[in-house]
Amino acid sequence: MSELRWNPITREWIIMATRRQERPVLPEGSCPFDPGASEEAPEDYEVISIPNKFPSLRRDPPLIEAGDEFFRAAPAEGVCEVVLYSGDHDTVLEEEPLSHIKRVIDLWQDRYLELGREPFVKYVFIFENRGKVIGVTLEHPHGQIYAYPYIPPLIERRLEGSRRYFQEKGKCLFCDIIEREMAAEPSRIVIEDDHFICLVPFWAKWSYETNIYPKRHFTGLDEIEEEEKWALARTLKTVLLKYDNLFGFRLPFIMVIHQRPTDGAEGYKHCHLSVEFYPPHRSRDNLKYLGGSETGAGAHINVTSPEAAADELRRVGIR
Repeated sequence: MSELRWNPITREWIIMATRRQERPVLPEGSCPFDPGASEEAPEDYEVISIPNKFPSLRRDPPLIEAGDEFFRAAPAEGVCEVVLYSGDHDTVLEEEPLSHIKRVIDLWQDRYLELGREPFVKYVFIFENRGKVIGVTLEHPHGQIYAYPYIPPLIERRLEGSRRYFQEKGKCLFCDIIEREMAAEPSRIVIEDDHFICLVPFWAKWSYETNIYPKRHFTGLDEIEEEEKWALARTLKTVLLKYDNLFGFRLPFIMVIHQRPTDGAEGYKHCHLSVEFYPPHRSRDNLKYLGGSETGAGAHINVTSPEAAADELRRVGIR
């Protein structure tokens, strides 16, 4: 099965991708992303994007019956790629030099532009799942890209919120967040430079959640300038090293990049690119699990003060 099914209760598409159950459990020491280890991974590479072998969305999804107006279904058309950060299996992005991290950002930009040109792609979502507790089965340094044939529901909510703010206030919500956070006491800013600011949001759902915003207003990776790429590389490296040193181990997390949809519609001036990290740890030895309130009601409970978390992250060294 590879199809989309419409949920009329929550008004969202659910991806049915049963082929992902076929992903093999690989023997210890085996990695298909190592150089030359599979037909997808070249003999030598630094940073590349390759097709996901077990995609949730496909360029050529099988034809399906559309169903009726109640039980609606559609082909699961889209693209799923894996971004390999390095040919070195044992590295992590933050251990690489800034020039290498910038190459990853260059690749993100390239894939956003190329996939966004596909007529069936409405949203290009760049993300990384890191750590076994997140569900990652391959430890090779990598992220992913999903090019959706629709705008996902959480993205829709974010767009609607920033759109309303822009209409009511006449300015960008995220630019306002940056301005207010820079003046806030106690500070929730973790690091900043001339181009980017990293902070624990006032409304954080996760104990050590951080958001990275460009200080200059731009809506997607197609608009980032060369100097800003270097600044983003420095910011990412610093944030990741702080996470590594927070509890003395590589902190698991989900990283996502939010940016302008690629559906060809006008009127996305209210968008503002952000890079966001959601680590599941609420302390060294405890994870935050999504329980009934979060999963069933969508009402998140954070047990850590964002101000305290920001102060703790500020004081973490980056050796």
